[in-house]
Amino acid sequence: MAMGSGLVLVIVVIGLVAVFGVLAMGVYNGLVKLRNMYKNAFSQIDVQLKRRHDLIPNLVETAKAYMSHERETLEAVIAARNVASGAREAAAANPGDPGALEQLGKAEAGLGGVLGRLFAVAEAYPDLKANQNMMQLSEELTTTENKVAFSRQAYNDSVLAYNNKREVFPNNIVAGMFGFDKAASFEIVNEAERDAPKVQF
Repeated sequence: MAMGSGLVLVIVVIGLVAVFGVLAMGVYNGLVKLRNMYKNAFSQIDVQLKRRHDLIPNLVETAKAYMSHERETLEAVIAARNVASGAREAAAANPGDPGALEQLGKAEAGLGGVLGRLFAVAEAYPDLKANQNMMQLSEELTTTENKVAFSRQAYNDSVLAYNNKREVFPNNIVAGMFGFDKAASFEIVNEAERDAPKVQF
């Protein structure tokens, strides 16, 4: 009789372990899928930010021909672009990392600020405002900025879904066991950066 009770206990324990294993596997696979989704969403931000960063040297070269007395402003734009480009690469290497995304947010806010100053100064140069290349670059920057905002929203939505999945019980146990860390949203650091720089002429 005691032997039969022991066997039942072993079967029950094996059954519970099997149920937990199946549950853990489902949670694990779901977390992997959501993590891949937010990483993919960040890659869309990365593409648009790279495009923005690649447009800026052309913009500065075009402006340089007309704004010879604004060397400090032009150099500030290039310096901010280089900082933002480095921050973008660091964030792309580890999407969701809070430190990398905070640095990227600050760098992009800084870049937005100096671009805003550049376009404000450019208002005093009618020939520059009328330059066809400058108008085209300005339009491309505006379009890219809108795509960045759209991609950022998609990324933040993906991060929210992932974080919600990893924080609820019993998912939080599986997430902790397998190192599914909380992902950070890509927040706008500077309130002024909520509005895209005015780049129309």
